[in-house]
Amino acid sequence: MRQQQMTRLINSLSKLTHHQRQQLAAALGALSARSQVSEVIEARVLEHPRCPHCNSTAVVKNGSANALQRFKCRQCARSFNALTGTPLARLHLRDKWLAHAGALDEGLSLNQVARRLGVAQSTAFRWRHRFLACPKGVQARQLLGIAEADESYFRISCKGQRGLPRKARRRGGKAQAGAKGWEYTPVLMARDRAGATANVILESGKAASVQAALAPMLAPDAVLCTDGSVTLARAAHALGVEHQAINVSRGMRVRGPWHVQNVNAYVSRLRGWMRRFKGVATKYLDSYLGWFRMLDRFAPTGVQPAQVLGLAIGR
Repeated sequence: MRQQQMTRLINSLSKLTHHQRQQLAAALGALSARSQVSEVIEARVLEHPRCPHCNSTAVVKNGSANALQRFKCRQCARSFNALTGTPLARLHLRDKWLAHAGALDEGLSLNQVARRLGVAQSTAFRWRHRFLACPKGVQARQLLGIAEADESYFRISCKGQRGLPRKARRRGGKAQAGAKGWEYTPVLMARDRAGATANVILESGKAASVQAALAPMLAPDAVLCTDGSVTLARAAHALGVEHQAINVSRGMRVRGPWHVQNVNAYVSRLRGWMRRFKGVATKYLDSYLGWFRMLDRFAPTGVQPAQVLGLAIGR
């Protein structure tokens, strides 16, 4: 637009009604948000573009579409943009993505997200799990120094499913099989003193399953602290790592440098945060564990919407 046209446009703003000004402000806000989203997304590929189809770096710019730069691969002759191959590919309403990322930081419910963004609840649900597809796989690969581990049990939930693998019970009722029965999903919680955290959903609460989960994450010289769990003790012995047990059930909290307060505090924060959702479906438990790990990594300053968006596309 030429400056003369811009001047005429600005001068005509005084003729707008209050409602029209609100409409104009909303339209400008949406354009600004869409531009910010594009900047975050394209920062992922503009510096070092690589074809997501064949992994080749022999790519050239090839116009633009939907406000995103397109590229063409000289190796496989296919086109792509910064979202190709990511969980957010082909997702609409891009001007609302940063607002949704902010809602994830706040831990809002689906109803709250739908009202804030002006979208259907089904859209809020779909966006939540698209945005969490990458963060749920981001966790510590190795724990160094003193590592603390504990087993945590989450009651199996069939929320949103039509068929039940168990007898129906009243909402909020207790499981019949006890705290570690078949109605619970065991999760290994592991965390070192530097804050590196890993959560692994176990196939069972047996030592073999715990050992398989611990094996790739414990450094050879790591010291494993537990609350005296026989299962964790057996796994540590099988892995050949030093094990320090704190008998919490007998009132022991700290023994020199050995304690499990770090991992226990993390689990307490996790469970307190999850209460707002009134139950999490077991098939989505890994997404919620990854969601909380993301929030915990950026505490206490909080994760910025642009950071959430970057993590959602695997940056």
